[in-house]
Amino acid sequence: MRNQAVIFDMDGVICHTNPFHSEAFKVFFGKRGLNPTEEEFEKHMYGKSNKYIFNHFLGREIVGEEFTNLENEKEGLFREIYADNIKTIPEFLPFLQGLKKEGYRTGVATSAPRANLDLIMGHLKFSPNMESILASENVKNHKPDPEVYLTSAKLLDVNPANCLVFEDSFSGVSAAINAGMQVVGVLSSHAKEDLPPCQLYINDYSEIDLQTVDQLLR
Repeated sequence: MRNQAVIFDMDGVICHTNPFHSEAFKVFFGKRGLNPTEEEFEKHMYGKSNKYIFNHFLGREIVGEEFTNLENEKEGLFREIYADNIKTIPEFLPFLQGLKKEGYRTGVATSAPRANLDLIMGHLKFSPNMESILASENVKNHKPDPEVYLTSAKLLDVNPANCLVFEDSFSGVSAAINAGMQVVGVLSSHAKEDLPPCQLYINDYSEIDLQTVDQLLR
């Protein structure tokens, strides 16, 4: 096995879930008399932790049992809406299979709750190919803090400088950069102008091959 790793965010990177998160949040906030615009969601939801999102849109700090209850409500709505719509960003699974054949260590590092990750992994059956699986419950500090990526590197037993991250959001790309990793920006939710500088940008996995991965990690 190579002493190199490829780590994927989930929302907007493995699956294009953000439209379904928007739908769930619209229902969630609508019950509370709030109607955020898509522009507000792009700025304050995509790639953000639920704690940030609740604090921002509800206008106060949400903590403790109240946070747990609100998160369970919103994420339950998301899973209900998304369960019959699960599919990957085009060509993700063949790309992952190619990485494994070439001996790369691979992991998932998401700010989403583990229940969301389990729903998607259960449907797409890629968890056996991931040596590291981290969700929001596994870290104290969320993206753009590098904790989730540094923890992934530790679990994969790979130096952060030898890790390539696929991310789609400003906070996610920032977290990977803060961890000292190389980054591919996945343009599922944002234009490249809206992201910190990445080594490469793709719309889907048909636009990257294993030779490019090897070059990015040299």
